[in-house]
Amino acid sequence: MAVGIFDSGLGGLTVLDAVRTRLPDVPFVYMADNAHAPYGVRDADDIYGLTCAAVRRLWDEGCDLVVLACNTASAAALRRMQESFVPSDKRVLGVLVPMIEALTERQWGDNSPPREVAVKHVALFATPATVSSRAFQRELAFRAIGVDVEGQACGGVVDAIEEGDMILAEALVRSHVDALRRKMPEPQAAILGCTHYPLMQDAFQAALGADVTVYSQANLVADSLADYLERHPNMAGEGGEAKFLTTGDPRRVSDRATQFLKRGIRFDAA
Repeated sequence: MAVGIFDSGLGGLTVLDAVRTRLPDVPFVYMADNAHAPYGVRDADDIYGLTCAAVRRLWDEGCDLVVLACNTASAAALRRMQESFVPSDKRVLGVLVPMIEALTERQWGDNSPPREVAVKHVALFATPATVSSRAFQRELAFRAIGVDVEGQACGGVVDAIEEGDMILAEALVRSHVDALRRKMPEPQAAILGCTHYPLMQDAFQAALGADVTVYSQANLVADSLADYLERHPNMAGEGGEAKFLTTGDPRRVSDRATQFLKRGIRFDAA
């Protein structure tokens, strides 16, 4: 048994790196649906179907627990999957939960009524599909009141990162921050709602200014997963090297992943 990590592309590798550092004794299988990436421009039904297919593939690898290290899949597909797709002996978790836990300073199991929190103005930078789903605002409303969330769809950023064009990615980040500030001039916090975006965290911080707290997901997800596995130790295996699968061209994806993380990674065909 291993823990599955799924993303539409390479952004989830930022999460995988963090969880492997946090949980070195847990084996992981990483699945990237590069053949259909990016998900952020697809409709909800398409995202749901593709995500279910990828999760089934990870179940075939023995991953009873799968983390959707993809904000778009978490926002557009996870709730529907948990209601009608995931069997009782499997678990599928998303990446929105740890971010909301950090923002509201309350644990997910805390079912007390929504309450006021310190942060009142939050900028959400994410893919078009994540922004249009309003999943972040919906989940946040269960736990906090009086928080204004302004979403900014960051078209082009994922593509630029996947292509390794960081100059273009930085230019796009500045443009999207400018667009966000026209709608919300003084955000107190910013959510990087895509697992590709930690690679651009310095660019987001520079564009937003030092007075804005920027929340990035990788370490938050790692801590949350560690807590989950402590409470559900039967969902984790023991030992073993990570395995990497892709629906795309394994050689090309391996080359991009190596460039992405600055170390050698080899993908196999899913």
